[in-house]
Amino acid sequence: MVSNSRSSDKIPAEKVSDYDRESEVKSFDDTKLGVKGLVDAGLTKIPWMFIEERQTTGMITRGSTESPESVPVIDFKDMDKDKAVRTQITKKVGEASEKWDFFQVVNHGIPDSVLNGIIDGIRRFHEQDAETKKEWYSRDPQKKVKFNSNFDLYQSRMAN
Repeated sequence: MVSNSRSSDKIPAEKVSDYDRESEVKSFDDTKLGVKGLVDAGLTKIPWMFIEERQTTGMITRGSTESPESVPVIDFKDMDKDKAVRTQITKKVGEASEKWDFFQVVNHGIPDSVLNGIIDGIRRFHEQDAETKKEWYSRDPQKKVKFNSNFDLYQSRMAN
């Protein structure tokens, strides 16, 4: 999700009626290259489909008035040892999800080597040539392994 409060980045009123989100989404999806494909193509301006509609109409977006440093960090330490701690962590996850839609988790027990391996694998995948990545692109919910941009791209208010 991209939310931008600068008034110069809002859809001008005269353009709102001209904006065809469905065509923009389909065109993006048809490339089968995801966001990295936009970057590789030399994107210089964030497409409207990635900008939250509430922001373009001047409404406050969840979390948009807070600094990036305030993204919630949730500590999972002792979650598996104490029911009261687990209940408190669950509450924090719910609050962070409601307010931010995301959060950082620490002390989750996943070794750094595993996390770094996952990130390296993702990077290697996205650095492959376009034709190789296209082979994995799918919206088929039955496929166990696939690549695409958000699963609800055609139903959601915005892409992320």
